[in-house]
Amino acid sequence: MDDITFGRVTVTLPHLNEPGLYLSNVTTLGSARGIVQNFQYCDADLRALDLAETRLVTGRVSNIRADRVQLDQVRLDSVEFDTCDLATARITDSKLSRVVFRNCKIMGAAVTGTTLDNVLFDNCKLDYSTFEQVRVTGPVAFTKCALVEASFTGCDLGGAVLDACTLRLTEFGRGKYQGLDLRGNDLTTLRGVANLGKVLIDRTQRAELAEALVAELDVTFGDTLDDR
Repeated sequence: MDDITFGRVTVTLPHLNEPGLYLSNVTTLGSARGIVQNFQYCDADLRALDLAETRLVTGRVSNIRADRVQLDQVRLDSVEFDTCDLATARITDSKLSRVVFRNCKIMGAAVTGTTLDNVLFDNCKLDYSTFEQVRVTGPVAFTKCALVEASFTGCDLGGAVLDACTLRLTEFGRGKYQGLDLRGNDLTTLRGVANLGKVLIDRTQRAELAEALVAELDVTFGDTLDDR
């Protein structure tokens, strides 16, 4: 496995080029046995990608476009998604371990009740996505990702880092965020700032959080009132 570090978080990645490892080309990620292992799934344009109670182990998914994606009770171990369009994906009650999403478009996704352990989102478009009851049990990093108007609700993100991401109107609802590393991002338009107790920021970001809080409170400044 390769490691990559962002701040205090080191993510262990799947190493799919190690000597002796052979990935077989497959034409589907479904299996009657409920497991697909040592695979390579590439260059497909799908109407739907629906997987339930399936395990994908050690593989690469690349250049896949799907109009609809539904992953329910799926386990991903040592899997890399590269340059995939998984827009409006629905991922529920699943577990992802040593998984990479690189250069992927997953806009409007809904991730619910899912566990993340050593997961990297690298240069992905995640705008308008919702993360609900997502639990981070190992290192997780979002780097150079677009999270415009994305929302996190009831999540435990204590072991996560957001690095050089676009966080315009990104909302953090109630959840557990102690230790969440937000350094290296513009925080001025965050929503739900009051819920971000004990996160990690740079001193220079204090003014950004203050600006976000003032905007959220919708206060009125006295010097803007008309003289009476």
